[in-house]
Amino acid sequence: MSKKEFNPLEWKNKKPESSQCSESSERPIRPIVSTIEDEIEQLVCAVESSCKDIAPDYTSWRDLAFALADALGEGGRQYFHRLSRFYSAYDEREADKQFTACLRSHGSGITINTLFHLAKEAGVLMIRNSVKPYNVKKIKSYKSSQEDMEDLEDLTDIPKSSQCSESSEPLPTFSQEIYSLLPSLLTSVINKSNNFEDADILILGSLTVISACLPNISGNYAEREVFPNLFTFISAQASAGKGRLTLCRHLVKPIHNNLKKIYSAEMEEYRHLLNDYSQDKKNREPPQEPPIKTLLIPANSSATSVYQVLNDNGGVGLIFETEGDTLANTFKSDYGNFSDGFRKAFHHEMISYTRRKDREFVELTKPRLSALLSGTPKQILALIPDAENGLFSRFIFYNMNLRLEWRDVFSEGVVPLDDYFIDLGQRYFQFYQTLQQSQPIRFSLSVNQQKEFNQFFTEIQQEYSNLFGLDIVASVRRLGLITFRVAMILTSLRLMDGKPIQSVIVCDDTDFRTSLIMARVLLQHTANVFGQLPSTDTNATRGTVTVLCQTFFDSLPSEFNRRTYLSIAERLHIAPKTAEKYIRKFCTTGQIKHLAHDSYSKM
Repeated sequence: MSKKEFNPLEWKNKKPESSQCSESSERPIRPIVSTIEDEIEQLVCAVESSCKDIAPDYTSWRDLAFALADALGEGGRQYFHRLSRFYSAYDEREADKQFTACLRSHGSGITINTLFHLAKEAGVLMIRNSVKPYNVKKIKSYKSSQEDMEDLEDLTDIPKSSQCSESSEPLPTFSQEIYSLLPSLLTSVINKSNNFEDADILILGSLTVISACLPNISGNYAEREVFPNLFTFISAQASAGKGRLTLCRHLVKPIHNNLKKIYSAEMEEYRHLLNDYSQDKKNREPPQEPPIKTLLIPANSSATSVYQVLNDNGGVGLIFETEGDTLANTFKSDYGNFSDGFRKAFHHEMISYTRRKDREFVELTKPRLSALLSGTPKQILALIPDAENGLFSRFIFYNMNLRLEWRDVFSEGVVPLDDYFIDLGQRYFQFYQTLQQSQPIRFSLSVNQQKEFNQFFTEIQQEYSNLFGLDIVASVRRLGLITFRVAMILTSLRLMDGKPIQSVIVCDDTDFRTSLIMARVLLQHTANVFGQLPSTDTNATRGTVTVLCQTFFDSLPSEFNRRTYLSIAERLHIAPKTAEKYIRKFCTTGQIKHLAHDSYSKM
């Protein structure tokens, strides 16, 4: 394997295509006996979770192949590929050639202990069971009791949502594919990421907060004027790392501070005028209190307060809340239920309200509200009770996995993270001021991009409606609008890199490609949340089983046979009978074509 230039984020975080493991991807079935292969599987999953290359040089890489060949024979090949893929210059053919050579070379003297040693040297630790290394060829088949076998069949043949509470496989990420395609501001943002998931949430967080701060930029979508505003919910278990979203607040904090500064100056002037008026009211009109100027709106505000702030701020606002249940609790209260206004704001529909103080009827003609929330999966359920709730289809969802990896909390960069992002915020503030002074800018897709966009979402809509039913169609369709907005933000950020500001800007081809890559991944995260929401249809059969069905479909190659799809099913912990049922379903819905005996292809 030759050395080559590579994406540093990929070197640090690259996950294998064929098997991505984390804590949530452990087999849901308790093994009847403990074998060396069980330990190897657990260790490989630990390595994949930590995203480390445990064999960075040729000697250790060769010894890794010897160790797996000695312990598992041909069965070690898949593990060799899974571990080799963390090397930046990984080549599948070279890895196959190396493993075959080591498999044919008997008596090397290297045992499976070498694998555990290499992992330990790379900082991946795992407590081993008291199982002695042995050659897989010498193992006799183990027959369990009839009772154990029946329990095993029950667990594997009948998929149950309790077997995999969220997803049996970690959900996909997109940052590794778009790392080199981003505008410079976002590249600077993810340079401080720890792994692919961290990079993803920093990208999504940045896009969301910036979506509230792109003045004078709009586009036409479905014959309506739309602005860049996004609603995003990042979900994860406690301590999974979603707290790093707060760094994104620094990108727009200078805008917020500047608005507060202007408001403070206007209030000071108002107080002086009010004082003068109180001393001499003859032939004078009382001064008017200045409107509130702010960007960030607290999630626990009353409905009237939120609408008033939006109105005073020209319809623009950003709700940034790191605990999603804060907004959920507000929606449940009598004074704070602005859920309907929240849904209307996504489409910039008019919001009307009455101010009791002045007995004034106010209409917000085109609200431009953005929202960035984070919380646990349960907090999503508190905010969105079921899939038919209109909020569900308006949000970008992204789920983070809990990584069993301890980071060095004492490592220090040249510049503290907060200071680094504050500097990025100052850069963006200058660009924001430029946009404020510019003429209105209209964003659009090129003719070819429009055709590809329509084709992409036509296929996605058919695919997901076949798998999940009609309830998910609203999410697919609104994801089209979200994707358009993401492309708008990305191309707008190109203006920071020296692209001329004109009255019409056409989507950059790179940004169009990036937005579609993100859309495909985000829809899988949405499907994951969809599977966890209660269904209003008593006959519905969705849940993690349906999500797993989608994962199974996505994992299939363009052409395959029964042996291939059963191998993929085994990796996803899907029983053979269930996999066959899925294949029959795909053939019925037209997603797969049965070409000939034992030959299939994706349509």
